[in-house]
Amino acid sequence: MPVQNGLVGPFPEGADPEEHDKLRRRILWKMPSGLYVVGSTDRGDRRNGMTLNWATQLGFDPKLLGIGVEQEAFTHELITIGGVFSLNLLDREDRAIVRKFTKPVEVDLGAKTLNGFPFHDGRTGAPVLDQAVAYLDCEVRQSVDTGGHTLFIGEIVDCGFQKDEETPVLRMEDTRMNYGG
Repeated sequence: MPVQNGLVGPFPEGADPEEHDKLRRRILWKMPSGLYVVGSTDRGDRRNGMTLNWATQLGFDPKLLGIGVEQEAFTHELITIGGVFSLNLLDREDRAIVRKFTKPVEVDLGAKTLNGFPFHDGRTGAPVLDQAVAYLDCEVRQSVDTGGHTLFIGEIVDCGFQKDEETPVLRMEDTRMNYGG
């Protein structure tokens, strides 16, 4: 991959690499994206919840979910060891929650809380936030190194609604946050 001024190409011939990179980021930020909390565990006593926006369905039979996790993240370590994760879909009204999960969380196993938010262990052992609208509980079937992130591909082994199915869920555009691009 060509590198110009510290930016990774390819770049169209004659294009200013910096301006082209800004254009790519603006377009990528326009792509609709959910905003979630991914739960992880080493299947022992360690648990974490992390704000995540790179998630998508990847297969129908079996039902597969892909999530992109930064390789330096504590959540990456837990998913690699435990081989499981949960994806918590949040109520649009709960948008402030995601800011509480941008760093490794404080876990109270006795009270069953992550940063003070109640959770229960899903079928896989991955934490599921009690106030999530819905959740998907997954076992990792494959992981793909994509550079600074890993695409974890999980098979959905359990799921459920915890609030009314019509509850609007949080999207990246509902916040001032942006990640990627």
